[in-house]
Amino acid sequence: MTADRRTVRIPEPASRRRALRGPGGGLPAAARWPARRPAAAPDAVAEGAQLERYRYILQQLHVLNENVYRFLALYQTLATALVGAALALFVGYQKWGIEAATARAGVLGLLWLVTIVAAFTILLIVTGVLNWLDYRREECELTDQVVFPGFRRAPRVRNMHRWYETWIVLFIACSIVFMWWYAATLILPAMR
Repeated sequence: MTADRRTVRIPEPASRRRALRGPGGGLPAAARWPARRPAAAPDAVAEGAQLERYRYILQQLHVLNENVYRFLALYQTLATALVGAALALFVGYQKWGIEAATARAGVLGLLWLVTIVAAFTILLIVTGVLNWLDYRREECELTDQVVFPGFRRAPRVRNMHRWYETWIVLFIACSIVFMWWYAATLILPAMR
């Protein structure tokens, strides 16, 4: 080192340079390139990261499955309360001194609120299904790399008749259609 703290390169002795040279006069492969890790040697950090990613994917799939029931419970609670309020308005509007036109507008407003809650619930369920499909695809790709190709089959959209989300969405849609039919044919005409 010099006084200003810069490093100075000290040349190797000629005997050391000759010793590193192989029979052809060049440097051996070990001196020219850094040693590579064997291809079959597992990387503990990569394996740990893959395992943690797999756990995270499974946790997200579980959460998405639970969310469907939460959304259904939310819909059932709000729909029961709003339809109950509409029926209470239908039954008691005369006793309460409310005009028929105002009561009909109130019933229609409550039915629209139930419809909006149903549409929002269906939107949440469909979004959850799309996220579930994405996580399942990622799970299949990860298991193809780590375990062996084809370990987990990707979900097929054509099997949606077996998914409970399909039947929950159909239940919500049918309940809304029935609610509007019932209101249009029986409740609103009776409010004169």
